[in-house]
Amino acid sequence: MKNKTEIKKIASLYIKVVEWSEEDQCFVGKCPELFFGGVHGDDETDVYRQLCEAVEDAIESKLKHEDKLPDPALKKNFSGKFVVRMPSDLHKALAMRAIKEGVSLNELCVKRLKPAA
Repeated sequence: MKNKTEIKKIASLYIKVVEWSEEDQCFVGKCPELFFGGVHGDDETDVYRQLCEAVEDAIESKLKHEDKLPDPALKKNFSGKFVVRMPSDLHKALAMRAIKEGVSLNELCVKRLKPAA
């Protein structure tokens, strides 16, 4: 069995999200890679702390029961390619835009998808 420090290191590899829920009128914390549902509360920092504890508990439980942990997204290798399906008129419009800008359709899409710095 792993000690608390080892479990915390493993837990740090999993994505944790805390966001405001208009529907619930509170902050909701989730770790979609490990479990559905999550924790909630009025204080964002407290919800994050609770979420970290829940993730550590989930990992500890899986290890105790010898269940396989899912590979964390942060450790996965991504090829840099994915297929996007779209209406043919949108495909045509994007291709025309790329031609007008003097770039490939791929370059145009990467430029548009790139997060703002």
